[in-house]
Amino acid sequence: MSAPVRDMAAAAQIVLNTIRRPVVMVGPEGFISFANADAEDFFRSSAAILARNRLEQLIPFGSPLLALVDQVRERAAPVNEYRVDVSSPRLGIEKVVDLYAAPVPEFPGSVVVMFQERSMADKIDRQMTHRGAARSVTGLASMLAHEIKNPLSGIRGAAQLLELSASDEDRALTRLITDETDRIVKLVDRMEVFSDERPIDRYPVNIHIVLDHVKAVAANGFASRIRIVEDYDPSLPPVYANRDQLVQVFLNLVKNAAEAIAADPQGEITLSTAFRPGIRVSVPGTQDRVSLPLEFCVHDNGPGVSDDILPILFDPFITTKQNGSGLGLALVAKIVGEHGGIVECESTPRGTTFRVLLPAWKEPLPASTADETGGRP
Repeated sequence: MSAPVRDMAAAAQIVLNTIRRPVVMVGPEGFISFANADAEDFFRSSAAILARNRLEQLIPFGSPLLALVDQVRERAAPVNEYRVDVSSPRLGIEKVVDLYAAPVPEFPGSVVVMFQERSMADKIDRQMTHRGAARSVTGLASMLAHEIKNPLSGIRGAAQLLELSASDEDRALTRLITDETDRIVKLVDRMEVFSDERPIDRYPVNIHIVLDHVKAVAANGFASRIRIVEDYDPSLPPVYANRDQLVQVFLNLVKNAAEAIAADPQGEITLSTAFRPGIRVSVPGTQDRVSLPLEFCVHDNGPGVSDDILPILFDPFITTKQNGSGLGLALVAKIVGEHGGIVECESTPRGTTFRVLLPAWKEPLPASTADETGGRP
């Protein structure tokens, strides 16, 4: 191989390794003749090991991927297929991908396949649903504040007047009325949080100070008997957020984790932070795309969330707790959504992870630079 050809091959390898998607080339005999760095991670094997295996040895029996590769060879044209399940013990459970396959004219019989994992796309779709559900509660909360709280105050006042002249037996009933009206008022007060549409006061926040505060509150209260572990990336930049609202988000998530663990003596909650470049989402109503590189997780080793509840976990009034209102996680989704972020839950019988992705703080451009660029970074 001549030096220019070697240089070209090395450059191609570098380029393909920078693509944050698994890419493989399947030879005419079905062997993996090339795999980029992400493909090594995806198949959990080095490129050298992959080269000794046929594609059919790496994926589930009867996978549509095999038929897709054959179709590309026959048609000598690119083919895409969406939402293909490639779940297996080797690749992991719930592994759903979009496939993009194309022939390689320079290598007859070879097919290049790129895998696009569906998890993040599906998470973003579900996040839009969560935000819509939170908005529906916003209108409901405004209506309840006016239509329910005012009559309740009259009912409570009437019950207190009746109590003054009631017998001991009837007085128990009037107290029941006042207690129940107070309980309904507290529920409406919690829902009124959803109707607060004021702009969020955001600024650079050190997430580790927030998590330390949440840990201290939890350790001295509802999670006093549960071990809380920290797994922080100390090099993280500040998050662009409101500190008090972040405290509310992570207090709700840690409290949820503590209740899932209950009285398990081996119960443990892990708070982790990490930098994950490459996650970008569109801003509704604009053509802008916002980067969400900061990942904050709350993990517990409890029994997990049932499959029927998981897709609607962030919807209002969804709860598995006997006395729960189902508003805690809906409020988390609302706050994170208003910060331009994403919150998602992943659960197995061995534990549950709530993952929050948020934007990082960026220093504002100097006035002269902002003028030259039209205010855009």
